[in-house]
Amino acid sequence: MTVGIAYLDGPRLSRSLFAAADWVAAGRDEINRINVFPVPDGDTGTNFSLTLRAVADALRALGDASLPETARTAARAAVLGARGNSGMMLAHFLMGFAESLADTRQATTHDIAAGIRRGADRLYESLDDPREGTILTVARDAATAAERAAADSDDISEFMDRLLADAERALARTPELMAVLKEAGVVDAGGKGFVRMLEGVVRFIDGDPILAVPADQIASDQAPAALFEVAAERDFQFCTEVLVRGEQLPPANEVRAAMHAFGGSVVVAVIADILKLHVHTDTPEAVFTYAARWGRVETTKADDMRVQHRRLAHPERRPVAVVTDSSADLTDGVLDRHHIAMVPLQVMFGNETFRDRVELRPDEFYRRLRAAKDLPTTSQPTPADFIRILRDAREQADEVVAVLLSGTLSGTYHSAQAAVRATGLTGIHLVDSGSASLGVGLLALRGAELAESGWKGADIARELDRLRRRSGMFLTVDRYDYLIRGGRVTRGKAWLAGVLDVKPILSIDGSGRVVPVDRVRGRENLVPRVLSLLERQLTPRPRAVRFGVVHADAPEMAERVRTALVAAYQPRDCMVAMATGVLGTHVGPGAWAVFYQVEDEAA
Repeated sequence: MTVGIAYLDGPRLSRSLFAAADWVAAGRDEINRINVFPVPDGDTGTNFSLTLRAVADALRALGDASLPETARTAARAAVLGARGNSGMMLAHFLMGFAESLADTRQATTHDIAAGIRRGADRLYESLDDPREGTILTVARDAATAAERAAADSDDISEFMDRLLADAERALARTPELMAVLKEAGVVDAGGKGFVRMLEGVVRFIDGDPILAVPADQIASDQAPAALFEVAAERDFQFCTEVLVRGEQLPPANEVRAAMHAFGGSVVVAVIADILKLHVHTDTPEAVFTYAARWGRVETTKADDMRVQHRRLAHPERRPVAVVTDSSADLTDGVLDRHHIAMVPLQVMFGNETFRDRVELRPDEFYRRLRAAKDLPTTSQPTPADFIRILRDAREQADEVVAVLLSGTLSGTYHSAQAAVRATGLTGIHLVDSGSASLGVGLLALRGAELAESGWKGADIARELDRLRRRSGMFLTVDRYDYLIRGGRVTRGKAWLAGVLDVKPILSIDGSGRVVPVDRVRGRENLVPRVLSLLERQLTPRPRAVRFGVVHADAPEMAERVRTALVAAYQPRDCMVAMATGVLGTHVGPGAWAVFYQVEDEAA
């Protein structure tokens, strides 16, 4: 008997999860539409998709690795990136799957079935009040189906076909197990996400395309979630999440017990030095304060579920949407939270071309950069990418404000102008940031905040132009070869600077050009000199300032700079980001920069 696919290894698991993430994302809106349990807030598809995207991003950064390392990376990324009930449950499933594989280098169908069983068991163990008719039921029935399929076949392709078929039947039965689903005429949304994840893997094995669900195939213009009231015992206002890091974290059951005093729908995951908790509560700040006793609180989130539910019944068209490009170096969390759309630039390694951040994440860029014989190059977004993003944004909003990389440094801004002319789109306001990296990102973020406050597009564009003139950057590099290639320094000067251990400090002038402003002998003197230059620019001290620290694979230096800025200025915000390939290509590993944006009100 011929076996089609005899084993699962690390690269195969990664590629399967990439396909699963894409297929869930393609069906996200339909999953949101049917989301009526545990609360009808219409975000299960979004949460499940974003959690899987975090997994896919981590695996792309990891590259090809052993099966145990790949599985552990996926589980850890799921915990870090878990969103909502469905994301937390997916994280527990992947944790169990990774635990079961242990040190298995090549998994057979029997090993995979054991992993699915452990994942389902881990799901049940994570909840104090497991409810049948949910993703729990689908995962458990899938585990049983996997064990039967493994007993009959060693071919992973045949195994996955049978597993998917049985999981679909389990999903179809969920309305019989939960009255609210039967009343709404839908299957469980979390279970649907789980089945689409399996279906994405099967489509990958079969070579089928991953396409979005057409709008005319979505069953109804109005979500069943919009028609249902929240059950009284589950009527908490905020979907709350906290990520804590610590060396001596409490066990998950102890955290769950503590969280029941604050609300319901409690899900907790603990893996190594990470604790992630989800709870529906009326007092999110109290949850954050309580969680701080376990370690360092790194991220928090509190979404108003009542507002989400009202929006399902009365969808709101946004007055202004904000677009930026991938050079902006804003984190995925910031982009998602403020609904900022991103147009990718391109990064080329030899004959390979990648869409920045979409096909080449920052971690993967620096991994490739360290191994590359020839330095990479960059290019502006394709016209097709610009047209697609601007059209999508315009369909969702009355106006669009696009904040883009300096027109002096790149053709990105001019490409956007050409896209607007070619399409005849109206209501588009293009803003030349006159900057790069978080200089672009901070302006885009401020634009999104103003849009959320009700500002009109033209007014936002004018305010961002004012802020641009009150913003700046100080950047330093660790190596000169990248500046040599860019023509910003000669080989002779670079050689002498290297011998003398001289580090340059660069800035951006009023026309958006990168210019030298100072030089320092010795790396240890860089931070004090940059802070001194910054103090000169920010005297007299502004009432409201925002900082961004960006680094090219130099996280320790970035954290040192962030700590100093927060202590000195008590800023409105001080975000830290790893530079994507667009900046990293031109400054090289070890570079870092401080961006500042003075946000005092106009005189």
